[in-house]
Amino acid sequence: LKLALIGQSIFGQEVYNKLRQEGHKVVGVFTVPDKNGQADPLALAAEKDGTPVFKFPRWRAKGKPIQEVVAAYKSVGAELNVLPFCTQFIPMDVIDCPKHGSIIYHPSILPRHRGASAINWTLIQGDKKAGFTIFWADDGLDTGPILLQRECDVGQNDTVDDLYNRFLFPEGIKAMVEAVHLIADGKAPRIPQPKEGATYEGIQKKENAEISWDQPAAALHNWIRGHDKVPGAWAKIDDQVVTFYGSSLLDASVPAGQELAIKGASRPGLVTKNGLVIFGNDGKMVLVRNLQFEDGKMIPASKYFSADETAALELTEEEKKMAEDIRAIWKGILSNVAVIEDSTDFFRSGASSMHVVRMLEEIKQKYSGLQLQNEDVYMATKFADFIQMAVRKLRGEDKEEELVIDYVSKNMNNMTVKMPYQCFINGQFINADDGKTYDTINPTDGSVIASVSSASLVDVDKAVAAAKEAFENGEWGRMNARERGRLMYRLADLMEEHQEELATIESIDSGAVYTLALKTHVGMSVQTFRYFAGWCDKIQGATIPINQARPNHNLTFTKKEPIGVCAIVIPWNYPLMMLAWKSAACLAAGNTLVLKPAQVTPLTSLKFAELSAKAGFPKGVINILPGSGGLVGQHLSEHPDVRKVGFTGSTPTGKKIMKSAASNLKKVSLELGGKSPLIIFNDCELDRAVKMGMGAVYFNKGENCIAAGFFMEPTVFTDVEDHMYIAQEESFGPVMVISKFKNGDIDGVLRRANSTEYGLASGVFTRDISKALYISEKLEAGTVFINTYNKTDVAAPFGGFKQSGFGKDLGEEALHEYLRTKAITVEY
Repeated sequence: LKLALIGQSIFGQEVYNKLRQEGHKVVGVFTVPDKNGQADPLALAAEKDGTPVFKFPRWRAKGKPIQEVVAAYKSVGAELNVLPFCTQFIPMDVIDCPKHGSIIYHPSILPRHRGASAINWTLIQGDKKAGFTIFWADDGLDTGPILLQRECDVGQNDTVDDLYNRFLFPEGIKAMVEAVHLIADGKAPRIPQPKEGATYEGIQKKENAEISWDQPAAALHNWIRGHDKVPGAWAKIDDQVVTFYGSSLLDASVPAGQELAIKGASRPGLVTKNGLVIFGNDGKMVLVRNLQFEDGKMIPASKYFSADETAALELTEEEKKMAEDIRAIWKGILSNVAVIEDSTDFFRSGASSMHVVRMLEEIKQKYSGLQLQNEDVYMATKFADFIQMAVRKLRGEDKEEELVIDYVSKNMNNMTVKMPYQCFINGQFINADDGKTYDTINPTDGSVIASVSSASLVDVDKAVAAAKEAFENGEWGRMNARERGRLMYRLADLMEEHQEELATIESIDSGAVYTLALKTHVGMSVQTFRYFAGWCDKIQGATIPINQARPNHNLTFTKKEPIGVCAIVIPWNYPLMMLAWKSAACLAAGNTLVLKPAQVTPLTSLKFAELSAKAGFPKGVINILPGSGGLVGQHLSEHPDVRKVGFTGSTPTGKKIMKSAASNLKKVSLELGGKSPLIIFNDCELDRAVKMGMGAVYFNKGENCIAAGFFMEPTVFTDVEDHMYIAQEESFGPVMVISKFKNGDIDGVLRRANSTEYGLASGVFTRDISKALYISEKLEAGTVFINTYNKTDVAAPFGGFKQSGFGKDLGEEALHEYLRTKAITVEY
């Protein structure tokens, strides 16, 4: 189709680029005039391609079309108008002119929230769903027929920026292109908008955004986040307008803080170390992280009483050079400003949010050690303040905020056990985005140990985003291998220091015998981290002789690289040990991780998160999401930014994960169910075989591979035949199955042992070493024990064959599950 694009912004630019890539011809771009000497991104892209660009300040005058503007539009001969982000009123002469009419993007699920502030009102009114509509433009106010719609969930703490960045922007671009395809193919519907549920709210302006205090906390929070960044919800403090940004519902006891009187509020706010706490008329709390004053200065709300106490830094010669380099970057962006003075304000000089991204990227390219966030720019909008902030960050003077943890505390085992119960995302313990919780139960008596946060899809996205940022741009990604190993050794030391507490938590949460939890669950976890810490600086590639015409002038070598963000999903039978088996190899390889513990046993994983923070792991490297496997595990398996999934659990769930992982061809390793044959010959040391055989079944209460209620009495089934269900399927409990075979029938018993679809582990007891080695060669299992059982070690690889999965935990081979190999050839 021949298209005319009418719109602006990066959104318009992306739609323009995608439509051209799909083979459509853009015959004209109609956008806004340059602002402060800077062209709109859509105009820049079109001008670069040689597409005709028209920059009209308006299309109508006194309610009537401007004829010269309409004539200029008609001259391009468009067959369809595409309005991807249009802030101007377009006359119907233009809307109806093309053969196919006009389609327009609207950020709401029409007919609800018609109008320019639709996203704001979605949040202000506490809607659980957001989305966008592409509709056929008409002369009404967003009332034309619907072409297509998409929707997404709204998290409890989502802002306009969150919705835009996560869904409205990327999915909206795809949908605009899809809509054009539907029109080109003659398949585009025209669905009349229903009258039911239709709403219209006015455009939100600063004067209308004052906070009304006689409301519940949830309504206050919705009002603040619905206005976050523009136009900004405000209140009067000390006779000046102060705008509130970055709110979240606070579900905790009232924290310590200094009282702050707010005009109209029946109760003073509290300035705490984490921000400003305000109160609804229901007594519940909202935490506000940032405040902006009338002069445009933004500060962390926690610094309200100390904002002006920081003395100006004296810059070194090297820092002065950096300041001048940054001044040059500002000048390149603010081309309309003659000279960048110390008092120059970035935003008041014409910059917008897209210029923030550009500025930070240019600084990062020049000074990779200076890691700045978008929010830093809003906190220091004047050049001198920005330089002071940047130098403090470079010097490391911007201290990390103290790790705040709400514990469930219990007195047991002659100690006070302190257990975190919230999600751990980007270095912080926080409630689930939607506020949902579930009870984790002590299996010994059915009592509730704690009400644990149940992660939502929004929490998954946040955790993956944090892990991706830490891997790609954070301190972890720049850290050398030996420093990474040092952190892992430190974490292992902390786990050992807290071993009694960890073992106690493990015993009450999973039902493990305390002494076994201390020795195996915790003990082997510590060993695993120490083992893989030693591997950190020993991961290396190889040089390869290649057969070329001039072999002496070619060098081929390989590099072992981390994969990126890894999702790890673990079961409940060894909660901490399964975490260690997978996480230690993952971290040693240099990846970041998002781990979902089993829903019923999350507490040692969350304690581990606390210890990892104390060990000094950077934010975002380790994220822990308790909650539903069907929700959290599934979303992790499908997530486009997750590059590897490591899973231990049932075979049916493993198959689902493989299907989900196909979405972006993730690397997958699976340790699944088992039906492990233990062959005892009559020439064995019988007493030892009986003892080891009992341990092979009843160790850790028989819980050695999927799920089962609280306790099951140890049971032995004798004279079991191969066709019986109990002989074929995993019991996962203290159930021993005994079947007989004829003396000397080695090949016969091997056929029976290998007839199962599982292949996790196996064993043989015999004094005949030749027979034992023959059996071990023929058994189809990832592990074979001879005259012993359950002797796993951190240095020995562990994993199954067939429907017991693939890939290895432990040993050097586990590292390869979390690495990728790159081959490099140089001719010299």
